Amino acid sequence: MDSSLLIAGLTFILVLLAVLLAFYYSNLYKKKIDISERIRKEASPEQNEGVSGGGSGKGFLLRNVIKFGEAIRPKLETNVSQTRKKLIRAGYYGENDSVVLFGSKAVMAGLLLIIFVIIKFMALPILPAQKFLALLVFSATVGFYLPDYYLYRRTKDRKVKIFMGFPDALDLLVVCVEAGMGLDAAIKRVGDEMALKNEVLSNEFKLLNLELRAGKPRIDALRNLAMRTDLEDVSSLVTLLIQTDRFGTRVAQALRVHSDSMRTKRYQRAEEAAAKLPIKILFPLVLFILPGLLVALLGPAIIQFYRMVLKGTLQW
Repeated sequence: MDSSLLIAGLTFILVLLAVLLAFYYSNLYKKKIDISERIRKEASPEQNEGVSGGGSGKGFLLRNVIKFGEAIRPKLETNVSQTRKKLIRAGYYGENDSVVLFGSKAVMAGLLLIIFVIIKFMALPILPAQKFLALLVFSATVGFYLPDYYLYRRTKDRKVKIFMGFPDALDLLVVCVEAGMGLDAAIKRVGDEMALKNEVLSNEFKLLNLELRAGKPRIDALRNLAMRTDLEDVSSLVTLLIQTDRFGTRVAQALRVHSDSMRTKRYQRAEEAAAKLPIKILFPLVLFILPGLLVALLGPAIIQFYRMVLKGTLQW
């Protein structure tokens, strides 16, 4: 009974890891084929209309996921807007992405339920009913919140990429403005130049430029940038640009002062991380390195002492 429960638990963990890897590699595959898909659609629009209207496996799965999402999507607009904000911060800007998210939650919950039922009948035929129901609810809960966890990880990775590339983008923005370019043209240039080094940050600046070109007020477009990135450094830059636009001060001088202050903050963050390093390394040092060091140093002495005591006892 114990071995069967262990086998079922290991199987469940392996299936869960396989699903997480499938999400990860599907995201990578989607990024790789994005450009080729756009080229193919522009080259043969009539053929793509027939394919999109056909019964391909991907389209069939997406339609069913959307149906499930429409069924379980919350009716309150506040909940939907909060979900849309999470999706935007994760890099999903589509209109139906929230529906796809709720549909994927339902699909993953049902999929893990089916997998657990199969494991139960194959490896745990005599599992008590109470434990079976508890594990059934647990597997459904894990499947339901698995897309949320994926969304959380993707948002965190995007924040890290934006945080790492933002100092270079800010310096480039300062150089462009001081060279005589307007703020809108400088934003466009920064988005183009950052494309090879930091694609996520480049897309954010390009989207900001598109909003400005579409006629949206600069203040609203900048606030949207701060909302999408959800970073303190970007929010402080947005506040600075809004104040310079509102009060009519020189943008180049304000950006230069802000860049210097941001550089000082980066130095302070590096010093803070360096100061925390001895505390963080203390526990691995005590738990893993120190025992091995004590064994290497004191082991031969203890063995020699034991041999001397044993020899003296035998002589006595």
